[in-house]
Amino acid sequence: MVESLPVTGSQPSLPNSTAGQIELPARAASALVMGVAAVGAVFSGGFVFPVIVAAGAIAALREWHRLINGGRIAREMIPTGLAMIAAVFLAHQEGALPIAVLAIALGAVCAALLAALKRTSVSWPIPWHAFGAVYVGLSVVALVLLRDGPRGSAIVGGLFVAVWTADTTALLLGRLIGGPKLAPDLSPNKTWAGFVGGTLAAGAAEAVYVLLSSTVSGAVLEGAVFGIILALAGHFGDLFESWVKRQFRAKNTGKLIPGHGGMLDRIDSLLFAAPVCTALIYLAGFNPWLGGVS
Repeated sequence: MVESLPVTGSQPSLPNSTAGQIELPARAASALVMGVAAVGAVFSGGFVFPVIVAAGAIAALREWHRLINGGRIAREMIPTGLAMIAAVFLAHQEGALPIAVLAIALGAVCAALLAALKRTSVSWPIPWHAFGAVYVGLSVVALVLLRDGPRGSAIVGGLFVAVWTADTTALLLGRLIGGPKLAPDLSPNKTWAGFVGGTLAAGAAEAVYVLLSSTVSGAVLEGAVFGIILALAGHFGDLFESWVKRQFRAKNTGKLIPGHGGMLDRIDSLLFAAPVCTALIYLAGFNPWLGGVS
């Protein structure tokens, strides 16, 4: 259940305090299990990856709508959950991307309509419920597009390497070094040392990963730049979710994953980094696995 305070007639304001320390052993164990499952899904091929992505999207949307609904089950997740299933599997079909995006938009509209039909005098939850479909939907479609493209498993693996390295290094350096806070009003535990160190570590890790997985000569520098960009996107994704939780006075989005909280708490960085990775590959033509910048 979402750990939040009751929602009143106006949009909740920011709290004055945040909750405590991360349970490192539980966090590490959960991260290891989820990491193994994610890597296994990426390299298994077929429909396994879309199925895992759809399941994760539904879990994330369940938490999103409950957060907005004050910790109670929200019927708005029905259309958005169905939209995620449709969008993920349409994105897996050649030429069906526009219909996948349409499915996300339809899910958002239906969620907004369900929220509007509630017998309440407030209207601020309506756009929040609708935004959930876009926030989660575009990211999961991006993951499927990346996996189905040329060198897809290597690219999605590189996305995971950058995001996981940035998150882990930022956490460790923030605890070991401390120092000035990155955004104390949003997340008092995040520091500039963790932000910078995590970003640079992601660039270095991605360079090594590209060296080992790319057939393109001289792509190591491109890999480092690629990793830094994805790390920055991941940091902003993390801060965005911290801001959202502040709006609803919530510590975590759920209790699904020991040491992490909810599914959204675990994938917040990925939700921003996946669309950025897709934009780099398909719009900017920046692909260290197929020749850098085209």
